[in-house]
Amino acid sequence: MKVVVVESPAKAKTINKYLGPDYEVLASFGHIRDLPAKDGSVDPDSDFAMVWQLEDRGAKRVADIARAVKGADKLILATDPDREGEAISWHVIEALAQKKLLKDLPIERVTFNAITRDAVADAMAHPRQIDQALVDAYLARRALDYLVGFNLSPVLWRKLPGARSAGRVQSVALRLVCDREREIETFVAREYWSLIAVLATREGATFEARLVGADGRKITRLDIGKGEEAQAFKDALETAAFTVANIEAKPARRHPQPPFTTSTLQQEASRKLGFAPARTMQLAQRLYEGTEIGGETVGLITYMRTDGVDMAPEAVSATRAVIGRTFGDAYVPDAPRKYSTKAKNAQEAHEAIRPTDPGRAPDAVARYLDPEQAKLYELIWTRTLASQMESARLERTTADITAQVGARVLDLRATGQVVVFDGFLRLYQEGRDDDADEDGGRLPAMKAGDSLDKREIRATQHFTEPPPRFTEASLVKRMEELGIGRPSTYAAVLAVLRDREYVRLDKKRLVPEDKGRIVTAFLESFFSRYVEYDFTADLEEKLDRVSNHEIDWKEVLRDFWRDFIAAIEGTRELRMTQVIDSLNDVLAPRIFPARADGGDPRACPACNSGRLSLKIGKFGAFIGCSNYPECRYTRQLSGDGEGGGGDGGPRVLGTDPETGLEVSLRDGRYGPYVQLGGDAPEAPEAPETPEASSGDVPKKGRKTKATPKEKPKRQTLPREFAPDNVDLDIALKLLSLPRTVATHPESGNPIKAGIGRFGPYVQHDKTYASLGKDDSVLEIGANRAIDLIIAKEQGGGRRGGSSDPGKVLGEEPETGKTLSLKAGRYGPYVTDGTTNATLPKGVEADSYTLEEAVALIRARRVAGKKKPPAKKAPAKTAAEKEPAGKAAASKTTAGTARKTTARKTAASKTAANTESDAEPDAAKPAKAARSRTAKKATAGE
Repeated sequence: MKVVVVESPAKAKTINKYLGPDYEVLASFGHIRDLPAKDGSVDPDSDFAMVWQLEDRGAKRVADIARAVKGADKLILATDPDREGEAISWHVIEALAQKKLLKDLPIERVTFNAITRDAVADAMAHPRQIDQALVDAYLARRALDYLVGFNLSPVLWRKLPGARSAGRVQSVALRLVCDREREIETFVAREYWSLIAVLATREGATFEARLVGADGRKITRLDIGKGEEAQAFKDALETAAFTVANIEAKPARRHPQPPFTTSTLQQEASRKLGFAPARTMQLAQRLYEGTEIGGETVGLITYMRTDGVDMAPEAVSATRAVIGRTFGDAYVPDAPRKYSTKAKNAQEAHEAIRPTDPGRAPDAVARYLDPEQAKLYELIWTRTLASQMESARLERTTADITAQVGARVLDLRATGQVVVFDGFLRLYQEGRDDDADEDGGRLPAMKAGDSLDKREIRATQHFTEPPPRFTEASLVKRMEELGIGRPSTYAAVLAVLRDREYVRLDKKRLVPEDKGRIVTAFLESFFSRYVEYDFTADLEEKLDRVSNHEIDWKEVLRDFWRDFIAAIEGTRELRMTQVIDSLNDVLAPRIFPARADGGDPRACPACNSGRLSLKIGKFGAFIGCSNYPECRYTRQLSGDGEGGGGDGGPRVLGTDPETGLEVSLRDGRYGPYVQLGGDAPEAPEAPETPEASSGDVPKKGRKTKATPKEKPKRQTLPREFAPDNVDLDIALKLLSLPRTVATHPESGNPIKAGIGRFGPYVQHDKTYASLGKDDSVLEIGANRAIDLIIAKEQGGGRRGGSSDPGKVLGEEPETGKTLSLKAGRYGPYVTDGTTNATLPKGVEADSYTLEEAVALIRARRVAGKKKPPAKKAPAKTAAEKEPAGKAAASKTTAGTARKTTARKTAASKTAANTESDAEPDAAKPAKAARSRTAKKATAGE
């Protein structure tokens, strides 16, 4: 018997079918060992010795493999064909060696780029040994990420309360987003004018020509900067005589793009399909592992973590054959196309991402796939075919036109482009992150010397625009261009930035949160070298040199650690005032924007004598006055000058048609809010519970600070609304909350939507369910509201998260119960409505099968039955029993003590809640963040 180790259980099942009964294929479920989340897992003082431990899931996997190799003829390691796959195989060998199970056991390493019968058979016929250089590169990267995470994150916790953590690549990616935002904020628009003449030939065909020169001087796009100058040119063109000076038609070609790499697949899936990079990689993993077609499980695409852009010769031949059959011989170039990558630090050891069989058209496999899988497969298939198709042939025409005005000559130009042969454009055209100017269509027939009639002259005012915010696709592209990180890690990096609330997505654009900008400003001020683009790219290049057997991995660590630990030590004596002063300078364009009246943007608008400064509180950052406590002026970090911005004053949105009261947008310690009526306290009271949100009746016994007559009605602004976009209509809708959105199908009672302390929610009687990130409190409909409530009443959902009804996997054969896969507080889990079982760590929830769920839920039931029943206290004898009077007195005393303790606890909680609400956009306490983040800090990226 030969034992084969792969990474995923789905892959194991497929490969076992290919290899037959002489093989036992087991899954490692990814990495089996990891660095413990504690200090000392990487010891620089012991030449970077690394301590590894088996994870709970890994221990079971190793036990299964150990059982299988006892008496086996051979151990074959067939993990993924990349650096991580090599490392997983190395970990398996190390773990088995510790158990002394490898004596005289032959060990082979095989890799295959696709999960097909032929690819697996070919890999088994060409085994090799573990590539130690790839393992060394993995060890170096893992050690670097651990050292950065476990040494830099505590500095953030000490100096920036509320900050989460910092990672080697994550911090640089965050800086890219923050730098772009800074460019946008400091951008000064520039006025310019364009002049277009609409002209007609003798036959009456019209076209447009642009002014490009005057009096022998070339005019570029921004040269006409004043309206007066533009009007002068317009007046001249109105009286000019137009003549064709020259016309030139040139042939041109447009070539197809290469097939997908990891990076370009993420970019195109984001542009064309709207998939986040992490989702793209999940779907690609499932396409790679395969689906059952014609009674056999077949991998549909090649390995999806690659920098390579070329394809195997047999794949190229098959692709060209499909092109000829589908589109005709004219679309097949004379010679196959060869591609090479231009990306920095690219490794081209693997093929590009392509279909395993180009003849397997998207419409032929769609019925075997989920809709999202089918869309991604079609994208990969069309890109692959297009990459081997004939180039598109174009004709670009340029007409130079003179406008004679007396002795003065003005120059105009018209351009046109027409597709003569569509070539690959018939099938595919790459998407764009931002619109670009394109040549127009075909120009009408004309020749030099022809006179032209003027139909219209247009002078149009324009203003230059700031650079656009990054999309996930354009950020991935920029990181690849700079050589930052590896394409296989980009999805994880972007997910971490969003999970830690350093950035958010707004209309598919990445917007840095204030928390992320403060972290970036701190790192730029005190760890500038480690967030420099060139430094990070150079480090990646060194890791690639390690994998190419060129340099020693520990030498890379020594060079890095020497300077890095010195920078860490340099912050120990750093005073908080130094940190604040530095952050004030770096973030000045954001937090102290120029005032409309030209006054000092840092002057306190309340006392007029204090200076505004960034304040770092226990739960986040805000702006406050230097004269505190005499002056208690505060506002949120962002200051836009209106609507709760730089001057701290309200922005009047209009008048409520029902009450005639003024509606305003204001800024308080807990964030922006809308208010109905006159002046109010500095900020709305943060409701204790969702039940006590605006519009609800306070619970019995709760003390209120003011009656409705004394305190105007107000409502906190949900995160989905930017203050600049709030108008009177939105404000009135928010002030009308809670609103009835549905009727409960069983009780007939209303289901309401409102905003509470934990954000937007829906409510039925005493059941509350938080809205998901994609739900709007003003737009949520009846069906969605009922789903959330029903899921919460059945035990789904959790406070502060979305109540996900989950994905139905199917029925359990024995019990007939429906098994569903849901997202829980501690990770994805399987439930039958009564028993819940958390998925093993590292298992991909998207690829979890019904068979695996049945096994997991049964194991959980067995474990539950093994719990010993609680022991009952023995009955007291008559001598042990207290007299009734004493017992009653004892109970009364104990009850009084409990009530007193409860009151003290409640008072303590109230004080804690008051403290936690004392700062704007309150983050979680640093201590809690530290305990959670310590486990993640080793990941770095």
